[in-house]
Amino acid sequence: MIQLSRWKVILVAAALFFGVLLALPNLLTPAQRESLPGFMPSSALNLGLDLQGGSYLLLEVDVAQMQTKRIDNLVEDVRQTLREDNIAFSGLQREAAGVVVTVANPAQLDAAFQTLRNLGGAAGPTGAVERAATRLSDNRIRFAYTQAALDAMGPTAVDQSIEVVRKRIDSLGTREPSITRQGANRIVVQAPGESDPEALERVIGQTAQLTFQMVDVENSIADAQAGRVPPDSELLQDADGNFYLVKRRILVSGENLTRAGVGTDQNGRPAIDFRFDTQGARRFGEATTANVGRPFAIILDGRVISAPNIQVPILTGSGQITGGFTIEAASELVNLLNGGALPAPLNVEERRTVTAELGADAVTAGAVSTGIGAVIIVAFMILTYGFLFGGISVLGLVLNGILIVAAMSLTQATLTLPGIAGLILTFAVAVDANVLIYERMRDEARAGRSVIASMDAGFNKAWGTILDANLTTLVAAMIMFAFGAGPVRGFAWTLTIGVFTSVFSAVLVAQILLAYWLKVARPKKLPIAE
Repeated sequence: MIQLSRWKVILVAAALFFGVLLALPNLLTPAQRESLPGFMPSSALNLGLDLQGGSYLLLEVDVAQMQTKRIDNLVEDVRQTLREDNIAFSGLQREAAGVVVTVANPAQLDAAFQTLRNLGGAAGPTGAVERAATRLSDNRIRFAYTQAALDAMGPTAVDQSIEVVRKRIDSLGTREPSITRQGANRIVVQAPGESDPEALERVIGQTAQLTFQMVDVENSIADAQAGRVPPDSELLQDADGNFYLVKRRILVSGENLTRAGVGTDQNGRPAIDFRFDTQGARRFGEATTANVGRPFAIILDGRVISAPNIQVPILTGSGQITGGFTIEAASELVNLLNGGALPAPLNVEERRTVTAELGADAVTAGAVSTGIGAVIIVAFMILTYGFLFGGISVLGLVLNGILIVAAMSLTQATLTLPGIAGLILTFAVAVDANVLIYERMRDEARAGRSVIASMDAGFNKAWGTILDANLTTLVAAMIMFAFGAGPVRGFAWTLTIGVFTSVFSAVLVAQILLAYWLKVARPKKLPIAE
C-alpha cells in the first residue's frame, strides 16, 4: 500500500489545483471577483447571519384564517352556482368545513345534489376529491371540504409560503437567505446583510391577494354602512377611506397573473401593467364582455385599489392598474405580485437584528479559535512525530482546509459560527487518522519489522479503524443535517464535507509523500520508532 502510484499523484495534484482555484475568490475583493474572466470561478463563501449580520424573523402561517377564507369562497361558489342553474334554496348554513343547503323545492333536490357534486370537481393533488356533497334529511345537502383536504391545507400552505417568501427576498437582492420550516406551521427566515427587519417583514408579510370583483350597483352603500350588507356582497374601503360595495364572487385572481411591471397611465403617472395566463385571460374576457358599462373593483388584500368602468370587452388578457402610486410603491407591489400571493397570512412571532459589528466580532472570534486550534494541532504533531512525519501531517491539514473552503464555495454553502466549530473538529479528526497510522507503524517497527513493512502495515491495518470512525461521524452529521435547522445544519454540512476531505488528505497525501521519501532516502530505520 505504501507505493508511489501514478494515478494517486495525478489525483492529489488535480485536487490541489482545483482546490486552490475554487478557494482563490475568497482572498479577493468583490470588485476583483467581478473582474475575473468568465471561465474562472468567482463564487466565495457565504457568511451566515451570525457572521455577516442581518435580520432574523420567525413567522407563523395562519392556517386557520386561510381555511376560513377557503370556506367563505366555497359558500359563495355554492350560492352563485345554484342561482346560475335556477335552483331555489331557502337557506345556506355555514359550517366548520363547508355549508348546508336547504333546497326550497323538493323536486329540485336531485338536480341540486348533482350540481354540487359537479362543483366538487375531480380529484386534487392528493388523489382524492377535496370537496364532497352529502345528502341530509329535510331537503338538505351538505357541501364541504373533506377532512383529508382540511388536514392537507396546513402543510401545503407552509410549503407554498416558503417558496413565495424566497422569491420576495430574492427580489430584494439578498444573497443566500436561509428559509426553513420550524415545527408544523412556522417558518424561520434569516437574511444575511439585510439590516432592516421591518422592511423585510413588510415585503414578505403582505399577503398580496389580488382579486377582480364586480361592484354591487343594485344595493345601497348607505344601507351596507348601516349594517345591512347583502349576503353575496361585502363592504370594502380604498386607501382614502371611500367605501365600495362589491360582490364576493371572484372573477379572476392574482393566481392567474403571469407578469406584472411598472408602467405609466395616460397622464404619465406610475401604474402597474399586468398580463394573465390563458385561463385568466379567458375568464377576464368573459367577465368584461358580460358586464360592459358596469364598474369592477381591483382589490389587494381586502383594500380597493381602483374601481374603473368596463368600457369595452378586454380580450387580450392584459391591462393596467392605476391608483395614485409612487414609483417606490409601484415597484414594491410589482415585486409582490411577481413573487406570487401567500396562501395564508404570516404572523411575526419574533424578530431580531444581528449588527455587522457583532457579525465581525463573531468572524474574529472564529478566526482566532481556528488559528489557536491549528497551532495546537501543528505543535502536537511536530513534537510527537518530528518534522518529517509531523510536517507531512501538517501539509495534509493545509490541503484539507483548502478543499473544505473550495467545496463550500462551489456548493455555495453558508458558513456559520457552528460551521467554524465543525471546521475545527474536522482538523482534529484529520490528524487523528495520521496518529492511528503512525502509531501502528511504531508498533510494527518496535516488533522488529523493516521500514517498508512497518509503513505498509501502518496504512493497511489502520485503514479499517479510520474508515469506521469516519463513517460513524458521517452518519451523525447526516442525522443532524436531516433533522436539524439553521446553525445545526451549518455544523453538519461543514462536518460532512470535512469527513471526505480529511480522509483524502490524511491518508492519500501521506502515502504519496512518505512513498517519495522512502524512494529517495532509503532509510534503514523508521524515524518515529523511538
